[in-house]
Amino acid sequence: MIRIILIFFCIGVISGCAEKYYAFEQNYQFPEKSIFPNYTSLDYWAAHPWKKDPSDSLPELLTIDKNDSLADVFFIHPTTYTGNRQKWNADINDAYINAKTDYSSILYQASVFNKHCRIFAPRYRQAHFSAFFTDNDQTKAAFDTAYADVKRAFEFYLSNYNENRPIIIAGHSQGGMMIERLLTEFFEAKPLQERLVVAYIVGWPIPKNSFEKIEVCKDSLQTNCFCGWRTFKVDYLPEYVKKEKIKSEVTNPLSWTTNSEHMDSKHNKGSVLKDFSKIVKNTTDAQIHDGVLWVNRPKFPGSVFYRSKNYHIGDINLFYMNLRQNIEQRIFSYLKTHSLKT
Repeated sequence: MIRIILIFFCIGVISGCAEKYYAFEQNYQFPEKSIFPNYTSLDYWAAHPWKKDPSDSLPELLTIDKNDSLADVFFIHPTTYTGNRQKWNADINDAYINAKTDYSSILYQASVFNKHCRIFAPRYRQAHFSAFFTDNDQTKAAFDTAYADVKRAFEFYLSNYNENRPIIIAGHSQGGMMIERLLTEFFEAKPLQERLVVAYIVGWPIPKNSFEKIEVCKDSLQTNCFCGWRTFKVDYLPEYVKKEKIKSEVTNPLSWTTNSEHMDSKHNKGSVLKDFSKIVKNTTDAQIHDGVLWVNRPKFPGSVFYRSKNYHIGDINLFYMNLRQNIEQRIFSYLKTHSLKT
């Protein structure tokens, strides 16, 4: 049974997915179109170190030392194929979908890694969001097609770019689903696991004992482990979560622990909302409850009008600065540990 979740929708102030990608659509008309993504071409990477893309963006007051790329992140974006379904998988050359991806997920999510990481985010023939609400051979094939692209991109990355560098694996929503499969196939009890700094599997349920050798991170410095959470308003559990037979592993991104301690909003170092250029501090508290992360309604200008109880679209950018700090902490912890080994 497919684990149903609500997919990344471009609504509300938390998502920040402005209509501006319409203006950039003409930049996504690829000269050499292919049914399959051609990862030798930068066109088929939503983010890549060798080109300028939205993942290079910075909110106000943040800076990057461009020579400080200590690790790589392989990032899989969430579902942006949400309009009228013509087929189960997105056209890899669809200008609208690609622009929408880059000016939502790549800008508001992948950019969190840009202080210390080279960012590799492949385009892939993602499954339509309706596939999460249907369980049949067609939807299974749609997710398999999406994963085949992700796998091909990762193999290309390993062969052409990695050069034995430390790796962070990260994804949100459908991207988290892809990351779970990628970890199982390439890292679990395999030599590549030694190079894994951390995996961030966000917006996707991770049943306990999903992996035998890769464990959930217990603190902010542990490496070779995974973190994940799904964010909802306090006292709210969607029906699909209630029906889950095995509770998901959950990390609290304000403490980086897996216990049920309540973390006050004073520990939230900053969110990025609709206006990407600004960082809004102390927006949410956080507490793990029954396989999800519960927060009180986020506080930001205009939040009194925000009525949603499902904060899936803000899983990453609500905790943007905490995550940005944690990426740095784990990279330095990994490098320190491995320098001692050598």
